[in-house]
Amino acid sequence: MKVLNYGSLNYDFVYQVDHITEAGETQASEKRETFCGGKGLNQSIALAKAGAEVFQGGTVGADGQMLLDELNKYGVDTSFVRKIDGETGHAVIQVDRNAQNGILLFGGANVRQTKHEMNQALDAFGQGDFLLIQNEINLLDYLIDSAFDRGLRIVCNPSPYNRTLEQCDFSKISIFMLNEVEGFQMTGEREPEKILDVMAEQFPQAEAVLTLGEKGAVYRKGTVKVRQDCIPADVADTTAAGDTFTGYFIAGIIKGMSPADNLKRCAKASSITVSRKGAAPSIPTSDEVDII
Repeated sequence: MKVLNYGSLNYDFVYQVDHITEAGETQASEKRETFCGGKGLNQSIALAKAGAEVFQGGTVGADGQMLLDELNKYGVDTSFVRKIDGETGHAVIQVDRNAQNGILLFGGANVRQTKHEMNQALDAFGQGDFLLIQNEINLLDYLIDSAFDRGLRIVCNPSPYNRTLEQCDFSKISIFMLNEVEGFQMTGEREPEKILDVMAEQFPQAEAVLTLGEKGAVYRKGTVKVRQDCIPADVADTTAAGDTFTGYFIAGIIKGMSPADNLKRCAKASSITVSRKGAAPSIPTSDEVDII
């Protein structure tokens, strides 16, 4: 099984701050670093480090070569990444003294996808392969419909959650990867159990994984529930924790792991990620995860 991750490719400008800046406030940052990022890139690298065969789809600007080099370094195939004139997407990320973050996105090339390029990429995949999507590109509804028609299993991380997702046919999704915020935005519920109850009722054909930060994660499909506690770590930066969990979870399915074993492995990987700074560089390899 192959994975096509059609998603965002960004430069992350990470600012160390005392606290997340409030409306009307100006504060000085202690440090700025630049990393390769974007949910698409981070999740592809997580997939590759977890042992999956992964292909990146998406678009970068004229300044985007460093992102392609970063993907290639970890074994991600970038044949379906298009280069265009203009600016690559970027994110401005504040990381506070407690390692929590606030993120501002600029779409750039990420929101200049075309149906033609999407179809060219999807034509290389078929029944049983995976499509991984997030909500940092345009034409997401078209991508879902086209992948479903080809028999791909669609994994959706609906982040950031906004009104464009209302155009998408979520009944075509095989697996939802959610955190508590996205779970609330999708269901209107704040309690984890209620979030998963609503997801199971609305999308009975789908699996759902709800990550709960320091409270761990829960898997649900139909009446089957699996819980996984958080694995403690000295937290340095939470930026790529969710992306790590998503990549490792899909890789675990490909490996034939049970939901319980898969969640445990994902928790291990994420605990390593949050102990390191940055996004893609912080994601551990399978050798690091599997020896713990």
